[in-house]
Amino acid sequence: MPGFVLWAWERPEDLTFLTGSRTAVAFLASTIRLERGGAEVFPRRQPLRVPSETPLVAVVRVERGRERPASPTGGQKAAVVAAAMEAAGLPRVSELQLDWDAVTSERDAYAEVLGELRRRLPHRRLSITALASWCSGDPWISALPIDDAVPMLFEMGSDGPSIRRALAQGLDFRLPICRSSVGLSTRELPGRLPPERRLWLFHARPWTEAAFGEASREVSR
Repeated sequence: MPGFVLWAWERPEDLTFLTGSRTAVAFLASTIRLERGGAEVFPRRQPLRVPSETPLVAVVRVERGRERPASPTGGQKAAVVAAAMEAAGLPRVSELQLDWDAVTSERDAYAEVLGELRRRLPHRRLSITALASWCSGDPWISALPIDDAVPMLFEMGSDGPSIRRALAQGLDFRLPICRSSVGLSTRELPGRLPPERRLWLFHARPWTEAAFGEASREVSR
């Protein structure tokens, strides 16, 4: 995979300026909201323009509704799998990524969903976004059947200062699965990053060539 991956969230995105660059695009393919009565699936509705040669990652976001059950039901897990399989089948998609900030009561269900996706997609690259704490002091993701976990180094909450200090001192994440990528926001670019990482970049507004150029120069110093 290319060294940079741009997240394209639910908004119109024109990324045709990436022509000729070694940059992938991870686009939000669908959002699933878990409610007490079941699961609502919201497919992407916003236009996405990318160069024909750009590698694509389909991202499925799982959110908790206000009236969610204590842990996901069998029907809800099936809905997540179905939405993820649909996303994986979109044209030119070479990788599937799940974005689910699973609380403790949801972790078993998350593992089951990933296991089913790995069974159905044995040769497809499968990744997840990961809270930075999952990669350090709370390593429950170590046995998940995934190819990559992307530690998110923004909006880290109370764990943020200690994780940033450790990275600034040249330390790395505890779990090997978290040592090939890192997730960054253009609003919170850190001063130092672990070496040899695939850099996933989030931008709060629609991407422009100038915004990508500024962010890539900053993280490449």
